[in-house]
Amino acid sequence: MSNEKGSAFEAMVSFIIGAAAGFVCGVLFAPASGKETRQKLQDEIEKTGDKAKDNYEKISKEAEKGIKVVREKTQESLEAIREFIDKKKDEFLKRGPEAMTDDESAKV
Repeated sequence: MSNEKGSAFEAMVSFIIGAAAGFVCGVLFAPASGKETRQKLQDEIEKTGDKAKDNYEKISKEAEKGIKVVREKTQESLEAIREFIDKKKDEFLKRGPEAMTDDESAKV
């Protein structure tokens, strides 16, 4: 799961970098005045920054969801283990220590 998220993040970053580099090259080689070129670059940098921020927020929310699921599953597992131990403890107390065989007492 984390490997897929890492790959998605790397792909997103690569895409953003590629798009920004392509835009910069296009603007620099297009016939326009220096003032127009600087304004276009500034606008595109702001757009790219906003996209990066939005994507970061999406990834962050997904990570939080994943952490929540892991916590819930861990809590469920701990509760199942506690129930199992309590059940075995009750069984042992009902049987009494005298009911243990030699093999079982050696394990304890």
